[in-house]
Amino acid sequence: METLVRPQLREILEVRFHGRGGMGAVVASQILADAAFQEGRWVQAFPFFGVERRGAPVTAFARIAPEAVDARTNVYAPDVVVVLDPSLLKGVDYLAGLKEGGIVVANTDGPLAVDAEAYVVDATRIALEEGLGSRSVPIVNTAMVGALAGATHIVGLDAVLRSIARLVRQKPDANRRAAERAFRDVRRAVP
Repeated sequence: METLVRPQLREILEVRFHGRGGMGAVVASQILADAAFQEGRWVQAFPFFGVERRGAPVTAFARIAPEAVDARTNVYAPDVVVVLDPSLLKGVDYLAGLKEGGIVVANTDGPLAVDAEAYVVDATRIALEEGLGSRSVPIVNTAMVGALAGATHIVGLDAVLRSIARLVRQKPDANRRAAERAFRDVRRAVP
């Protein structure tokens, strides 16, 4: 399907996902880690929960490395930040600790003015058109992992689709389509 070559990792790559309870940030980190593992890398994926309720802010993390990872802490200085809920673009310091040269991938249909390389995709629209979640709680996780793969090429789309097939039990075909669409639709943000 795709011919892109994955970037060679020489050190640990850290990704932080920002979402809301019920949107799938934790599963997104697991899909990313599983896809990277399929491509022969060492991985970690884990969540951080504050208030455990639907709609509350949730943070999840993934580490991808060329060899075993010993770190067992949250990701405080991410290479990549993924924002699943557009409402978190205001009021949450999602850029906290982003490394110089870091990348932001955000679910928004509008402009994104950040002092970083940034990519946007309307994952909410894609999720709703694919019947994932509801208007009040669209499930955008698979679309956002597809967008992350399309924007950064950290993992390949084929590996993402295999991971979705393995890890996502509800509406697997719709979730794979959402990832494929977001992979194609993600674009560089214009401030």
